[in-house]
Amino acid sequence: MGIEQFERTVLLVRAEGLTQLRAAKVAVVGCGAVGSFAVEALARAGVGYLILVDGDVVAESNINRQLCALHSTVGQPKVDVLKNRVHDICPETKVVAQKVFIDDKNCGDVLGKDIDLIVDAIDMVSGKIPLILYAQKGNIPLISSMGAAMKTDISKIKVAPLNQTSVCPLAARVRRLVKEQGGNLNFPCVFSVEKPVGKQEVGRKMGSLVTMTGTFGLALANEVIKRIVNNV
Repeated sequence: MGIEQFERTVLLVRAEGLTQLRAAKVAVVGCGAVGSFAVEALARAGVGYLILVDGDVVAESNINRQLCALHSTVGQPKVDVLKNRVHDICPETKVVAQKVFIDDKNCGDVLGKDIDLIVDAIDMVSGKIPLILYAQKGNIPLISSMGAAMKTDISKIKVAPLNQTSVCPLAARVRRLVKEQGGNLNFPCVFSVEKPVGKQEVGRKMGSLVTMTGTFGLALANEVIKRIVNNV
């Protein structure tokens, strides 16, 4: 590993912090608009072991907002594209790419053991709720993204426990479902207090901008980095 690559990081977190980042094992579940930015930020910060989980392939409609989406990668699994990208950023980082969608039956098999942190960048509650409950049952720290679509103002993005979120429709639904299943609402989330703007298309298609999804993903990664370096 080249020392020069991480010299600016070391100036902030010290050599001990970089050592902690290199030793950390982080899973990013959902590697699309939000998750792809989280993955790249974690790789560039020096996280040494990444588990990437997403069952989807790159579509042309992803190009406006996802780091893994290029005309040259359309049709390829998102996790494979990001794995190659991470290795181009830091060849020594270990990456496990899992082309699968998380559900209530496969969390343990997909994620394995001894994870330091989970990044939840799933946009469907069918996978989001099982992942949150799995993390809580296993006492694995988790940081979750709420809804980034239908928003345009990055100054409205906040980080707070789920039980302190407001305005975001996805957060409201997640609060209700986690509570119904006996889960804890006191885990960190990235969310926006901006009221949804624009039109939602029939079939659940929602407008989104890379400025919003990217900021969500970077905020998730920033929380992960702080927790690793500060032993939170």
